[in-house]
Amino acid sequence: MKQVLVVGSGDVARRIIPWLARRFRVCAVVRRPEERAALRALGATPLVADLDEPGSLQRLSGIADYVLHCAPPPATGRGDPRTGRLLAALVHRGSLPRRLIYISTTGVYGDCGGDWLDETRSLRPTSARGARRVAAERLLRRFGRRTGCRVSLLRAPGIYDSAERLPLARLHKGEPVLRAADDVFTNHIHADDLARLLALALFRGRPGRAYNACDDSQLAMGDYFDLVADACGLPRPPRLSRAELAQQVSPMTLSFMSESRRIGNARIKNELRARLLYPTVADALRARGEPVS
Repeated sequence: MKQVLVVGSGDVARRIIPWLARRFRVCAVVRRPEERAALRALGATPLVADLDEPGSLQRLSGIADYVLHCAPPPATGRGDPRTGRLLAALVHRGSLPRRLIYISTTGVYGDCGGDWLDETRSLRPTSARGARRVAAERLLRRFGRRTGCRVSLLRAPGIYDSAERLPLARLHKGEPVLRAADDVFTNHIHADDLARLLALALFRGRPGRAYNACDDSQLAMGDYFDLVADACGLPRPPRLSRAELAQQVSPMTLSFMSESRRIGNARIKNELRARLLYPTVADALRARGEPVS
């Protein structure tokens, strides 16, 4: 039986581990030993290792036919040494993985002024977060070309689900968003759909190929907040100009409101043959049982 190594066993990865465990042997990397029981319950064999501790990664070499790389870069810097350490461990000894799927971000495109784009768009990140992801993608593509491992990239936008990843805390606090004249377009994917895309890319992803892992929503950010507020019976957030908003929110929050792009997802439908469970945020809210007009 083939073996899958899951690196970064967070929420999205844990959604697909039970499905994988019925078809493969699954080893899942965690940083904290207390997480091992939860992974065993999902059907995975837990491995305690830390991408910030190279010595802990030696046991990853030669154990996997397929790798799902879901771990984020560090919170600072312009590169991604974590991905570099993982790849060094994978080639240290033993056989190389045949396939590697990486969850990246649509932040690699930077601010596109609200333009529509697909995967052929040049990568011009406008944030350090996006630059770190570009660095990771380049490391992974070079690894694929050098070793023959089939590397595919899933560029995910804002990940949400129907329970915990909606912006309910911000709505309860009455935090403001941009007025329509200053607003930006935002993009989304339900966590269940992203997990399914991981599995589809494992079987159908082309080598060296990037895929925009987005749903069909076409929402300005303020309209997204209004949609969630209306569905959950909460007040809509106040709308402010960009200058006014800058006085009330953190620089990180403001940075998320400084990039505007509309992202096409034809490639996941045509090449991965994906059929989304939740084509739009409104569909997910309806499935949650909330009334959506």
